[in-house]
Amino acid sequence: MEIEKKRIVTKANKVHQPMYNILFIIGLVHLLNDSIQSVVPAMFPILEQSMGLSYTQLGLIAFALNLTASIIQPVVGVYTDKKPSPYALPIGLCFTFVGVIGLALSPSFPMIILSVIFIGLGSATFHPEGSRVAYMASSSSGKRGLAQSIFQVGGNTGQALAPLITALILVPLGQFGAVWFAIVAALAVGLLMYIAKWYSEQIKIQHSINQTKTNHSKGSKQLPPHGEKRKIVFYSISLLIFLVFARSWFHSGITNFFAFYIIDKFSLSISQAQVYIFLFLAAGAIGTFAGGPLADRFGKRNMIFFSMLGSAPLALLLPHTGIFMTYVLVAVIGFIILSSFSVTVVYAQELVPGKIGTVSGLIIGLAFGMGAVGSVALGWIADLIGLSNTMLIIVSIPLIGILTMFLPSDRKLKEINQ
Repeated sequence: MEIEKKRIVTKANKVHQPMYNILFIIGLVHLLNDSIQSVVPAMFPILEQSMGLSYTQLGLIAFALNLTASIIQPVVGVYTDKKPSPYALPIGLCFTFVGVIGLALSPSFPMIILSVIFIGLGSATFHPEGSRVAYMASSSSGKRGLAQSIFQVGGNTGQALAPLITALILVPLGQFGAVWFAIVAALAVGLLMYIAKWYSEQIKIQHSINQTKTNHSKGSKQLPPHGEKRKIVFYSISLLIFLVFARSWFHSGITNFFAFYIIDKFSLSISQAQVYIFLFLAAGAIGTFAGGPLADRFGKRNMIFFSMLGSAPLALLLPHTGIFMTYVLVAVIGFIILSSFSVTVVYAQELVPGKIGTVSGLIIGLAFGMGAVGSVALGWIADLIGLSNTMLIIVSIPLIGILTMFLPSDRKLKEINQ
């Protein structure tokens, strides 16, 4: 038995490259999960016509999705940090499967809400544990930025598919067209069964490594972090969440309101305006992938700083450019500002080691979800002062990135965890 444990530990220590097969599968499932989630807002015009829903009811559907899919992610993360749950991944996507079928067949508004809650619960379960899988698949290589980028780019690509989903599936097929995404959910469940099996094996390997370390330590106890370090960690994670909230608020402002703005400014059709949003999201997905390897090379805090302030001058130009230049600007801004999407997750994971699920839930779920909720405030401001003036506020948000300089450097981050 002891020989077997040593063999497992030795095998684990010899792995120096990310496990790309696991990363690509979890990234693909992230794409499938977020494309299903994007079906909900993509269906708003369809539901408004087929069921006669009001804007208030549509807002309640969006709120139910954000509440379950984003806000409760930290709760899931806290639980799975204490008790890793490999098979929570496929079980969570089973909830999504039920929710998608319900969404396609729901005859009433309450049933729509219930179906959206099921979809949200599946997504809330997937994201913290999916981040943990990406972390585990790269833990021995040190390429955590690359690993998290592969995971996150799947989700961003899934979100970018929303305009295409609307045009190709929901417009011709109507509400019932959502039933096709039950096949997508079933595929995701199958892939996650494979991931869950691998995840279970990794838990056994980590347990063997921990036992070996415990035996070598001869019973010595690890001292708790110094009080000053705890203050630094609390301050830093709070600031990081605020920065992610600001980035998400800008993201929501562009995806929710920019189309209306350019329709009015350039006299475009809805389909023409959607091209700008697709460019922003697609370029953002590419930026998400590029950001991780760049952070591995140039530093995580530097990448977060560049992501926010690098996009600020371009964002400020956005309301003052012509129809062609706006195409270029939205793509470049999307690439730059979302280049830190995965980096902030890795930074938080290294800031609070051992709490992978909790911090992933905070960064991906709570902060991003609160950014979406913040878009409600932007809508209220737009009604109050007009969309043009509101857009000037939205494009100023990246300036908040100047606060990144108050985050600990990557070098300081290592000192904190020594």
